[in-house]
Amino acid sequence: MSTLSLAVTDSATMLRRNLRHALRYPSLTVAGMMMPILIMLLFVGVFGNALGAGVGGAAKGDYINYVAPGIILMAVASGCLQTSVSVCVDMTEGIVDRFRTLGIARASLLTGHVIGSMIQTLISTAAVIGVAIAMGFRTSGGVLDWLAAAGLLVALTFALTWVGVMFGLMAKNPEGASNTPLIVQFLPFVGSAIIPPESMPAGVRWFAEYQPFTPIIETLRGLLMDAPSRDDAVVSAVWCAGLAVAGYTISKALFNRKAPR
Repeated sequence: MSTLSLAVTDSATMLRRNLRHALRYPSLTVAGMMMPILIMLLFVGVFGNALGAGVGGAAKGDYINYVAPGIILMAVASGCLQTSVSVCVDMTEGIVDRFRTLGIARASLLTGHVIGSMIQTLISTAAVIGVAIAMGFRTSGGVLDWLAAAGLLVALTFALTWVGVMFGLMAKNPEGASNTPLIVQFLPFVGSAIIPPESMPAGVRWFAEYQPFTPIIETLRGLLMDAPSRDDAVVSAVWCAGLAVAGYTISKALFNRKAPR
């Protein structure tokens, strides 16, 4: 077999391992799914009338159409935590040393983590979309709009998964690996997920407008509700590409430094 074939085979083995771990210990996956759902229930079911009036809607039905795209992205951001913890556990419990004695492809461990985490995150995101629709979320987007939205969600999931790998490699223990990704999960709140940035104080508004999640939320909202802004779409693509490249590059350097040779 060629080197590429061996790497693909080893990566598939690592993927099966990670998926089996996810099935055996589903707590992180369930937590990543439930948090956005609980946020949606709170902000739509409890605060929906008041917040809906604040963003120009008359009722909860109007507000859920505004807030659902942002909460869907929160589901993607939540996947960063489970990736970080899983990678850190492998790096600190000695399993990497055992894998290295087997002569498997060096990249296969991280590849298995990335693909496995993406699968879990996308399943959680689909569940959040289903709950949003059940709560009254209605979209005016067509098939092509939904396909473009799905592509955006996959691109962001890929980028944030590599960021999660980076956090996991940086952490000294699983507790630390579970804390750092909270920064990523918090960012949509200080963006346009819950309320428009125009209603925020000047300093917070500036940060909300220029942080990565706001243009991505606005692009997703535009695809699902009306015509998206071309500028937001371009900025979103740049942010996804930049986060993916940064996460991959730093993760590769950290893994090569930490993993035994």
